[in-house]
Amino acid sequence: MATKLSTRAILLSLFLGLAVFTGKPVATHGGGTKDAVADKVRKIVATAIQDNPGVGPALIRLLFHDCWVQGCDGSVLLDGSKTEKAAKNNIGLDGFAVIDEIKAKVGEDVSCADIVVLAARDATFIVSRGKIDYNVTMGRMDGVKSSAAAADAVLPPSTFNITQLNANFAAKGFNTRELVALSGAHAVGVAHRSSFQDRLDNATATPIVPKYRKALTDDVEKQKKLQGTQDPIEPNNIRDKELAFRNASGYDDTGVDTSKAARGVLDNSYYHANLQNKVLFRSDWELRNDTTGVAGGVMATFEANANKWFLQFGNAMAKLSKLPAEGTRFEIRKNCRKNN
Repeated sequence: MATKLSTRAILLSLFLGLAVFTGKPVATHGGGTKDAVADKVRKIVATAIQDNPGVGPALIRLLFHDCWVQGCDGSVLLDGSKTEKAAKNNIGLDGFAVIDEIKAKVGEDVSCADIVVLAARDATFIVSRGKIDYNVTMGRMDGVKSSAAAADAVLPPSTFNITQLNANFAAKGFNTRELVALSGAHAVGVAHRSSFQDRLDNATATPIVPKYRKALTDDVEKQKKLQGTQDPIEPNNIRDKELAFRNASGYDDTGVDTSKAARGVLDNSYYHANLQNKVLFRSDWELRNDTTGVAGGVMATFEANANKWFLQFGNAMAKLSKLPAEGTRFEIRKNCRKNN
């Protein structure tokens, strides 16, 4: 209980500090200002994360999965059996209820695409304990098309190698440094077993520390029973596992805060884990295999200097938020889950 109260106290402090966000007011379609809308968004996001810390990583992930597909157009929010929500690469996507709550509060004149961008910005600030703050603008429109096939065609799966990752990011105008920076989001959140099973199966396994592989394999079997599913979730970050798991994996926590209060904090601990080859996804491990040496060098820089990563991650998130919507027909949805 003491830890829970401590976490709530931290979130409350950050919530009170959200007013320090900078940026010039930008007129919305309804004639209000960015500041008025943003204030409502940040309050709802802060409360949602206080009630359920898992909401923060979900909202950060939601931005990438929206903007990477057809640009920032809110298309990931549309319900349907064949929409982006049904894409294989969107397994575990969450945060939709918070978006709905925000939409009900800010009204019909604010686009769902803008809400996703604002919510991700605020979640990043809170989950990073105020270390990552970046500006965004408003004025986006909502797309009317959403396709699972389109999402799976462009979203990088967890099995991509470094060549595929670089090509995928380059297609959106992002370089290797930005790829490595955005990958740092895996310091928080969870992953389904199916997203990293290839790292454990003998036929598909990429090199992985034997102790870590055994500890992870054993824990997955344990979690299948505890969670009542064949596809249980595991924390993305080994930092967030119990001490027994970290010890069994041979994890070196030098320079990493592994206290319970630090669990779920967006920081540079991802790079500490990756440089030890104690990460879930092949796509994370692949950053060590850049033949140019760029990715590995950037990871080492971010591991050694958290402030450099905070700045680069914020810049990359701001850039991600600016990806232009693709298509010929747009609207401002009255309900983020369906077209008008």
